[in-house]
Amino acid sequence: MAALRLRPLLLSTLLLATASVSHAQADLPPVAPGAFRWMEQGPWDGPLYMVISIEKQRIHVYDGDRLIGVAAVSTGMKGHRTPTGDYPILQKRQWHRSNLYSNAPMPFMQRLTWDGIALHAGHNPGYPASHGCIRLPYAFARQLFAMTKIGTLVAVTQDRLSAALKLDPLVLADPGSRVVSFGPASGRVPPPEPAGAGEPMLEIDPAIFGMRLQRP
Repeated sequence: MAALRLRPLLLSTLLLATASVSHAQADLPPVAPGAFRWMEQGPWDGPLYMVISIEKQRIHVYDGDRLIGVAAVSTGMKGHRTPTGDYPILQKRQWHRSNLYSNAPMPFMQRLTWDGIALHAGHNPGYPASHGCIRLPYAFARQLFAMTKIGTLVAVTQDRLSAALKLDPLVLADPGSRVVSFGPASGRVPPPEPAGAGEPMLEIDPAIFGMRLQRP
């Protein structure tokens, strides 16, 4: 574990925020309705997370800065738009039925909000057709369900599919804060510098910095 040294008032402000990477991976050709592809089969180094584009009707699954899976999706239709935002997986149920829409089956359900938005296997016509959920190809949903856990992050965007990590602007702007980041090429964690008098040390898992952080 390596150390991240921040001023005391900034310890609670370290957040995920904009630093895009892997743009070339987001320029893959369109995925046919109901189709998917896995580029890797594990084991994963992490962190595992997903980016879903409403405009492109596609999901990208990342392991750190590596794109490992792509699939077509079907998001919310007019009047039932899928909300954009960053969501942790709140609940997982392999066999689930909708509490809102006629007990409709939702296999491999992964809940994003408590008011009805979730990932699940379902009909995938190639355009927005759900009541707000994100429908996935059945076999893809089954494998994704096995890979994720409660708290796995899902970014729902209007058009972005590239991987990103975010850092609060207050941290970047503060001259007294330092972020120790790790590049994927080196595979080595640099030793932390000694802390100054009275400055707290916070232990950070290197897996969090699987991508090189950049200033926006």
